[in-house]
Amino acid sequence: MARIVTLTMNPALDIATSIQRIEPERKLRCDAPRYDPGGGGINVARVVHALGVDARAVFPAGGAAGELIGDLLRQEGVAHVAVPIKGFTRESLNVAERESGQQYRFILPGPEIGGPDQQRCLDALATAAAGADFIVASGSLPRGAPEDFYAHVGDLAGRLGVRLVLDTSGPALRHAGTGVHLLKPSMGELEGLLGHPVQGEREEEQAARGLIEQGRCEVAIVSLGARGALLASTQGVERLPAVQVPAKTAVGAGDSMLAGVLVGLIRGLDLREAARYGIAAGAAALLAAGTQLCRPEDVERLYRRPADTR
Repeated sequence: MARIVTLTMNPALDIATSIQRIEPERKLRCDAPRYDPGGGGINVARVVHALGVDARAVFPAGGAAGELIGDLLRQEGVAHVAVPIKGFTRESLNVAERESGQQYRFILPGPEIGGPDQQRCLDALATAAAGADFIVASGSLPRGAPEDFYAHVGDLAGRLGVRLVLDTSGPALRHAGTGVHLLKPSMGELEGLLGHPVQGEREEEQAARGLIEQGRCEVAIVSLGARGALLASTQGVERLPAVQVPAKTAVGAGDSMLAGVLVGLIRGLDLREAARYGIAAGAAALLAAGTQLCRPEDVERLYRRPADTR
């Protein structure tokens, strides 16, 4: 039985490559590509598994890209349930320009998933998550899904007695309902939820506190990028510092952070220490190249780094 079950309604086959220089109107011959299974919940499940905790990923899959995601997850040993759909799973392309050090990310829209396929995904999630500690619903919603889809996931989690963890943005976040245990927005996503910019540390803390006071969640971890994170609960709001590392890419950092938090909680860490472990996992992801996620040895090393060098 998986301790953590993830749902990714808009998965992607992540393709990473590099080139000396990106120029318009020319055939650009790239280096050999790397393929990774992608999408918020899938990434969380991969990191959870790599850190030694049982995870299972549930996602819709269609076409060759959907099949390859399943094959890649099998190669990593990540348990999963791929729900067949009529559409074609999307692809995303990450191109690193060696000359400038810049990265370019091209995200395709993904298939439209109708009501029957949505329900089959929810049914698969209900079966996979029975007895789990956490359901993680992460990522964007596909075309065809209602804006309140994650509220239905919250209802399902409530019926199962499993805590729901949510990481999404835009209308999907605004209409997520009140059945969320842990919410992990970025500050940009939180500003989108509020409908206005958040300026200064005091406003940041008020915004994080508001998530708890409004009943949107029981715990919120607001990622602040290089400035760390805010941890908000009924006990108050605490600012946690970042772990400073030389960043190669930001791909998967948020998913790695969330996975680290949950692994910390499964291991019995208190909420603050679990958040610190998550921050270390997010920082470890910055050390990886292309679409690779964090390495367990980097997570442990960064978590144990003395506070004055963090």
